[in-house]
Amino acid sequence: MIKQTFTITMRALILILPLFLFLFLTSSSPLPKFFNQFPNHKSRNPNPSNSYAYKTYYYTQQLDHFSFAAPESQFQQRYMVGGTDCWAGPGGPIFFYCGNEGDIEWFLENTGLIWEIAPQFNALVVFAEHRYYGESMPYGSKEIAYNSSKSLAYLTAEQTLADFATLIVDLKRNLSSENSPVVLFGGSYGGMLAAWMRLKYPHIAIGALASSAPILQFEDIVSTDIFYDIVSNDFKRESESCFESIKKSWDVLEKEGKDQNGLSKLTKTFQICNTLNNTDELIDWIDSAYSYLAMANYPYAANFLMPLPGNPIKEVCKKIDDESEGKTLIERIYSGVNIYYNYTGDNKCFDLNDDPHGMSGWDWQACTEMVMPMSSNEKTSMFPPYNYNYSDNLDYCKNNFNIVPRPGWVSTEFGGHNISKVLEKFGSNIIFSNGLLDPWSGGSVLNKISDSIVALVAPLGAHHIDLRPSTKEDPDWLVNFRKSEINIIKSWLSDYYEEKGASFSILSEGLKGGISE
Repeated sequence: MIKQTFTITMRALILILPLFLFLFLTSSSPLPKFFNQFPNHKSRNPNPSNSYAYKTYYYTQQLDHFSFAAPESQFQQRYMVGGTDCWAGPGGPIFFYCGNEGDIEWFLENTGLIWEIAPQFNALVVFAEHRYYGESMPYGSKEIAYNSSKSLAYLTAEQTLADFATLIVDLKRNLSSENSPVVLFGGSYGGMLAAWMRLKYPHIAIGALASSAPILQFEDIVSTDIFYDIVSNDFKRESESCFESIKKSWDVLEKEGKDQNGLSKLTKTFQICNTLNNTDELIDWIDSAYSYLAMANYPYAANFLMPLPGNPIKEVCKKIDDESEGKTLIERIYSGVNIYYNYTGDNKCFDLNDDPHGMSGWDWQACTEMVMPMSSNEKTSMFPPYNYNYSDNLDYCKNNFNIVPRPGWVSTEFGGHNISKVLEKFGSNIIFSNGLLDPWSGGSVLNKISDSIVALVAPLGAHHIDLRPSTKEDPDWLVNFRKSEINIIKSWLSDYYEEKGASFSILSEGLKGGISE
């Protein structure tokens, strides 16, 4: 079985990365001249192969916002600016995407909602990269930044939010647009950051759309079983036999791995590039496929995490349930996970250590403040039984980083306990959007807290499906779901300009008349 250690928890935590489903970018149109006048913002030519018009800049960022370290303790934070052709100009809205634990281009290329609605509001679009990911590397390189716990010490959510805040302030100043209202967007971990930033910096942003944001997935707030239970239920709703086959497969894989030449056979069956050292690494790989499939269980074909067909769990279960031609359970499991890892058929073998999206820093975050307890219940889950044990986390983090996790820090710093009562009194203008097929919905806000702290829930929605680009295949419920989000954002902006008594006029039809349901 999966090691009764930190493995299952770490594997699940790494799944939080994909948290946004988006589009493609392209060549950029010339930006207004004032975009070339930022004293601390270095620009780079945009990628001409993408479909959104944007330009890349670099902002000189403080390594530590909470001390007065020497000025040389700085790094270049990458961010992209788009929508300049339709922006209303100084005083006009700014839509700001809070970067996740990965290369910002990956999220930018997969986020359609912001790009599609920005023209309706004459809004400027900004995508900011998270420190220690992509090209936003302190100390000048990933090798140095990731070298030790000392160099990684500044990889925290608090420092990242301060990055976003200072970037926004400087950007608005350089645009002579200090009165521009900022609306935050983010999915998954980025959604968590968007929600937390609205709460921590209400003077910086007037509202936040936090999609699939598991801000409650922390110590003693939600059940530790919830993530794997939702994944399991996603498979069970498609096929009871598929659920049962997966549940039986773990023991079969373990037994096969212990047989003579068993690991070699499994390596060949699953087309792993390098011979397996143990079954644990294979099981982790399979576990990840099921969890990612639950996150990306969209009703249409998509290419977010991997190229996948529409309703991919249904397709996986067809393979696992297919007992024709005397297929063994192990062969059927391979056929199923192959839908996730190799739907296009392009891969000849699989590297279990591949990190295509550059999110290796998440291990550090999961060992410091993003401690999300997870377990697998033998009665309700299709995964191997596992009881969460903090000692396992502690051992893993000490061995890998020589640090001690702080499981209660996030709820201390950002809140989480009694969330409804707290936000009802002290919060405003946050949309928590979730799809109930998404395993991260179990740690998210699913109920309306107040008139301005709203929960939008889609029973058939997967991981931040609302942030994805619209398609002709979008079901009616998704179209209406996005319309609700647009109208709420419209109300925030209308209230802002009305309260300011500003003469600035939003020219877009979306803001003037709203979006009909």
